Amino acid sequence: MRWDPDFLSMLVEKMASAGASYAEARLHSIRGLDVVVMNGMVVSVGRESVEGVALRAVVGGGLGFASSPLSAGREGAEEAAGRAIASARAASLSPDTISMAPARLGRARVEASERIPIDSVSVEDKISRLLEAYKSLEAPEGLKLQNVVIHYSEAVERKIIVTSDGALIETYTPRVAVFYNITAKGGGRTANRWFQLGGTGGLELLDEFKFEETMKDDVESLAVNLLKASPPPRGVMDVVLSPELSGIIAHEAAGHPSEADRVLGREAAQAGMSFRSWMKEGEIGSEYATVIDDPTIPGSYGFYLYDDEGVPARARKLYDKGRLAELLHNRETAAVYGVESNAAARARDYKSEPIVRMANTYIAPGDYSFEELLEDVKEGVYIKKYMEWNIDDVRWGQRYVGLEAYIIKNGRLAEPVRDVAIELTTKTLFSSIDAAAKDLKFYAGTCGKGEPAQGIPVWMGGPHIRLRRVKVG
Repeated sequence: MRWDPDFLSMLVEKMASAGASYAEARLHSIRGLDVVVMNGMVVSVGRESVEGVALRAVVGGGLGFASSPLSAGREGAEEAAGRAIASARAASLSPDTISMAPARLGRARVEASERIPIDSVSVEDKISRLLEAYKSLEAPEGLKLQNVVIHYSEAVERKIIVTSDGALIETYTPRVAVFYNITAKGGGRTANRWFQLGGTGGLELLDEFKFEETMKDDVESLAVNLLKASPPPRGVMDVVLSPELSGIIAHEAAGHPSEADRVLGREAAQAGMSFRSWMKEGEIGSEYATVIDDPTIPGSYGFYLYDDEGVPARARKLYDKGRLAELLHNRETAAVYGVESNAAARARDYKSEPIVRMANTYIAPGDYSFEELLEDVKEGVYIKKYMEWNIDDVRWGQRYVGLEAYIIKNGRLAEPVRDVAIELTTKTLFSSIDAAAKDLKFYAGTCGKGEPAQGIPVWMGGPHIRLRRVKVG
């Protein structure tokens, strides 16, 4: 099987001649390396190669999907095209019909830049950097690092997408990520910090991440929680949240409930539903509640300029100054709603079909400084880092627990407190925001969705935000 569009065009024509009103072929390759270091020892080094062709067809209102590994060659791909047609015909017997909304489709080649190519540094040197990072960690007196896992991941993703209605997209996307998990014990208690950094580009990202410094800072946060912090305050008070908190809120309480397939109930069995299935429009928060999902941010972990259906990407406003705005759509859900797709179709690999996904979701920044947010708080709490979050199946009720947090007294940070929790509804949370700082910051994540599960790279972010009069426990 060749890496060129002509072969995919042949498969698309084959499905169209078999009766498909829409046909799509995607040649999809992911080649990568993973290194895991635990407590200063290398426990895993593995290379990944997942390559194949994915095919979709719509016949008589039924959608069929099939795939074939690259190793099966031309015959395997042609056989998969036949299976996609057969599956679509079987699905057409359902009373629910599927169509693909018309879209402005791209014909382009996109190569994400990498200043230091991923393969220009040896595996041994990459391992050495992880081992040095572990050796550089020092636990303050009274704190014991019980377990430290550092996971380095790199991948080069290549795709060619051809559709029967004119899309032709070729992409080359290198990504680098570092995950770590630190468990510490002190003061008779145990706490854990899990963190991920990731972006699109080459090995220059490792220096940009400054992950060694980030790990050291998290060890200090664990020490604050376990050795210095007092029990949390309780009651109704003002709360200032860091970009780390506003980022997870943007992803979980705005991004997921804005996925159109979830709103339609198609994710109910795997990942829940959305309050936007019954709250179709109206107010969700204050004027500072603007949440955007933008795949086009250069260097972002969720970067793409065309989605996996060939639709040009753009920024999508999910909440706009306190009001519900766009849903995230692929071409299938766009047809249901009678709108154009906003390029939210993403597939993890060739074995997966494109479904509605986020990319880089964030709360829009305001014009305050962090100090100005604090100035107007007589008594409250600042949550700098979280160690736990929970959210219900419709993305309405949620809870966030701080790892590192501080009392605010008369506009200044005071003593640290541990395990500060806020529990509130999505509307209460976004309605309570009365100010946002200008310090927009992003954090990497691997977003899970689908059955079989599709973990994909995303960013989530925001500025410091201030919530007025919320319940703290």
